[in-house]
Amino acid sequence: MGDTSCCEAGWRHMRLEPFPNRIHGWVWGLFLAIIILLLGLQASFQGTNPWAGWREGNELRKPVYAEAVHVDAVFRTQANTWSNMFYVAVGLYAVVLGVYDARRRAQSSSGYLVFTPSMSILFGAACCYLGFGSGLFHASLTYRGQQLDVAAMYSPLVALIALNIGRWWPETGERRTWPLLCALAVIASALLYIYKWSMASGTVLPALILAVVIFGVLDRFQNRTQLAVRWLAVAVVMLVLGVLCRNLDIEGRFFPTGDAWLQGHSFWHLFTSLALMSMYFYYRSERD
Repeated sequence: MGDTSCCEAGWRHMRLEPFPNRIHGWVWGLFLAIIILLLGLQASFQGTNPWAGWREGNELRKPVYAEAVHVDAVFRTQANTWSNMFYVAVGLYAVVLGVYDARRRAQSSSGYLVFTPSMSILFGAACCYLGFGSGLFHASLTYRGQQLDVAAMYSPLVALIALNIGRWWPETGERRTWPLLCALAVIASALLYIYKWSMASGTVLPALILAVVIFGVLDRFQNRTQLAVRWLAVAVVMLVLGVLCRNLDIEGRFFPTGDAWLQGHSFWHLFTSLALMSMYFYYRSERD
């Protein structure tokens, strides 16, 4: 499949199989194409208010976050909109790696995620969905945008739960459960969007995170496979940093504010995307 990464030794230290440099080429090529597309859309609507016919969200007139809101702009908040591309980058890596896994013969010692490329693609699609959903909300500050933002936030966690069920399902060596699990994850994400306003995000999100944490704890009590716990530790640290930045931003104590590109909520997007990436590599490090 081509040249291996120059960081091969580092990957092996973290129990990850090195992958070809072309993976990075595909990911960043697609990422650049999306950036160019979004810049084109932003330029084409310049001087207009594309959100005029949309129902306003509460945060348009009563902002929760510190970044300045420009009601008549295409992207009503710049930093908090563009920073969602961190999720898209993570999602593209998972999707491209899933395609890479599907086109090669995995090593016999590889874990469930590498042997089940559809789970990589499912997780990657969920991260991209989160990036675009949250980006739409911060760009528009509309009612529907907020609904999509919160519902999309659940999807990568739902994908991780589906992945863990597949890992713990009896006779997973036959890899027959992934179509059902992927279908259930998509249905669950759709229902979480439809019934978003009937559920408190302050309850649903911690519950999903707790479910993923429980699976991580269970991994410590089994000896059929090995995982690089370092990735799990990195994910926890990134999540804690993200929550800290988000709370400081809401309290107006994160410097700077206004139109600055360094916003506390943007760092929430960065750190939580790194947490999701670390969780993906945690499961990718699994070895029988």
